[in-house]
Amino acid sequence: MGNEKTTYDHCPTTKVKGDFTTWTGFQAIFSELSRATAKLAKKKAVLAIEVYPGARIEKLKEALTQNFAEANLVCSDDFALSGPHIRDKFAMLITEDRVFGRMAAIQIEDYYDKEKLRALQEEVAALENGLIIVFGTGASLAAEADLTVYVDVARWEIQQRMRSGEMGNWQDTNFEEDILRKYKRGFFLDWRAADRLKVELFSKIDYYVDENVLDAPKMVSWADYCAGLEQMLQGPFRFVPYFDPGVWGGQWMKEKLGLDAGQENLAWAFDGVAEENSLYLQFGETRIETPAINAVLKYPMPLLGELVFSRFGAELPIRFDFLDTMGGQNLSLQVHPNKEYIKKQFGMDYTQEESYYLLDTKDDAVVYLGVKDDVAPDSLLAALEVAQTGSGEIDVTQYVNTFPAKKHDHFLIPSGTVHCSGANAMVLEISLCAYIFTFKLWDWGRLGLDDKPRPVHINHGKKVINWNRSEKWVADNLVNHFELMEENETHKKEHTGLYKTEQIRTERDWFTDFVDYDNSEKTVNMLNLVEGDKVVVESVDNAFEPFEVHYVETFVIPAQVEKFRIRNIGTSERVAILRARIM
Repeated sequence: MGNEKTTYDHCPTTKVKGDFTTWTGFQAIFSELSRATAKLAKKKAVLAIEVYPGARIEKLKEALTQNFAEANLVCSDDFALSGPHIRDKFAMLITEDRVFGRMAAIQIEDYYDKEKLRALQEEVAALENGLIIVFGTGASLAAEADLTVYVDVARWEIQQRMRSGEMGNWQDTNFEEDILRKYKRGFFLDWRAADRLKVELFSKIDYYVDENVLDAPKMVSWADYCAGLEQMLQGPFRFVPYFDPGVWGGQWMKEKLGLDAGQENLAWAFDGVAEENSLYLQFGETRIETPAINAVLKYPMPLLGELVFSRFGAELPIRFDFLDTMGGQNLSLQVHPNKEYIKKQFGMDYTQEESYYLLDTKDDAVVYLGVKDDVAPDSLLAALEVAQTGSGEIDVTQYVNTFPAKKHDHFLIPSGTVHCSGANAMVLEISLCAYIFTFKLWDWGRLGLDDKPRPVHINHGKKVINWNRSEKWVADNLVNHFELMEENETHKKEHTGLYKTEQIRTERDWFTDFVDYDNSEKTVNMLNLVEGDKVVVESVDNAFEPFEVHYVETFVIPAQVEKFRIRNIGTSERVAILRARIM
């Protein structure tokens, strides 16, 4: 554990109310599936076990073979394209770049040769008697199933399996490939197609399986699983956070959040990213881990609200994460693309507009933000190019503004603004969630944790830098651009950002007792306790049970929660909540 006692909850869990049954382990799961298929009382019954890419298909195959000796087993993966064929077919989307691919509306069917898919369907149709089990990614394409099981795995767990070399991308043998390339293909292709199929199956699934723990799958009925999500969305909830080291990582999270002191550093923490984080649902003694994106895809209107859904579709576009450089190094100097560029180059509908909220700093902390008034674009770009070749260093401060940073400062970073956090800062990063699109301009000559040069994208970056983001302009518009909204003896409300072109509105409430919030816009809210040790979120109309939040925990208020109260219940005389929502 870290050096300080912490109340930060690493395993936030929703306890599901009701009567339900769960099954743990392959033997218990398959016993229930045998009972359910026998209950169908059909001469021929088709059980489809749809598997998310990244689940351990060989473990499933081995368990099925041991438990269903009399059944006809068909692995749908055997009929899908092989890795080389997939790479060739989707080469324009995968690209040669280590980080960036291109979005496209591909489906799981696109991973199958039409003749092979027809052969799969014909093979299943030709089997006339008994139980037929089709399993794998795309299993549901084989036939109209009598019973459907969905085997799911969290995004972070998939990444861990990729990093360890246990697996590559779906249908591929690229086990030892660069993790950035494996993640890229998952992000742009495999997971997109699998999520589209998952949504199509929502009305057909009978059982849901959590496959995150080796040799210990857990199953719950789909009806109970959905009831758990519905209960969670009645009030506040938290994502399951995860933490990751990095070349620039610091020590603050280890010490303040009670994390593994044996880690050399921790750089990132994701605790508010629906695309990446997972959720815990507790059914009696069984805890199910499930991708957070499932709640977004299954219940977009209750969670997001009409305003967000109409603009972004079934995506939670607000992202909260931590960047820890306390006792570490500068982040890479970077810039994010404007909306036009990201759409044309990568097929994304929106870009990464963001801000840095400083949770803590040391005395020498700075934020790099915008270019100096007298900088000629060619001179900066030339210096970056030369430095990148390894022929020399670059004095970034000759070209880029630096602003002293202290606790509770808020720096706004609209797209096109050159920026990075310096060392000795603990940042809460708030942004629109197109988070993979960071163009590094300079990485201070470092290697990554894999001892490979970290990817730098000057050619992309130079096309999107806004050279009008000068020192005076940045100081006037992006640094602590606070607007007092309300103030009395017990409460102070401020508008803290973001910049006028950005779609997220952030507000900070300082209070001693409690604050009532009106969510009459019926839009999703993401919040963080940025000062104080403990608060409780209460329903003013008894719609949900009190929800306790500790220092720097990020939590979500679904759109369908129209009114809520946050009360200071800790030892801190005054607390502060930072609130973000789409406006």
